[in-house]
Amino acid sequence: MAVFIIGCEIAFWVFVLAGLVSRYMLRSPKLGAFLLFCTPVIDLVLLAATVIHLRGGAEASFIHGLAAIYIGSSIAYGHSMIRWADVRFAHRFAGGPAPQKKAKIGEEHARNERLGWFRHLVAWAIGCAVLYGMIVLVNERAQTVGLKQVIEWWTVVLGIDFVISFSYTIWPRKAKATHEKAG
Repeated sequence: MAVFIIGCEIAFWVFVLAGLVSRYMLRSPKLGAFLLFCTPVIDLVLLAATVIHLRGGAEASFIHGLAAIYIGSSIAYGHSMIRWADVRFAHRFAGGPAPQKKAKIGEEHARNERLGWFRHLVAWAIGCAVLYGMIVLVNERAQTVGLKQVIEWWTVVLGIDFVISFSYTIWPRKAKATHEKAG
C-alpha cells in the first residue's frame, strides 16, 4: 500500500509536469489542460484503492492514514502548487513575467502564514472526513485504531502549525538590521 501511495504522489507530479510541458513547450494548451485536469483522478484512484484494501480485511495503519492526508493536502494545496509551477513554466518557456517573491517580513508575511494555516485547516478537515469515512466503511473498531491515531496526531500538528503561523501576527518578522563599520 505504501508503494501505491508513493506511486500516486509521483503520478500527480508526472501529470502536472506533462501538462505544463504540453502547454508551454509543445504549444498544446488543450492537452496541457486535460493532463492537469487528470490530477484529481489520481486522488480518487488512491481513495478507492485504500478503501478496497481496508474492506478486504487489512488492518488500518499509518500508511492508510497517509492516503487520507495526501488526498486532503492534494485538494487543499493542489491548485496553488499547480499555479506555482505554471507561473515558473510560463516565465521560463513562454516569456511570462518573473514569479513574485513571497514576503519574508512584516504584515504581508504574517498574512501569508495565516493563509497557509487556513489551507492546512482545509486539508485537515478533508483528510479527517476521508478518515472518518474509511472508519465507517470498514466498521470494525479493532481494524481502524490506526486511522483514529492519525486523526489525533494530525490534530496536534495542526495545533502546532496554528501557534507558529499566528505568532507572526503578534510578533511579525522584522528586517535584519545592517551594521556598517565606520572607516
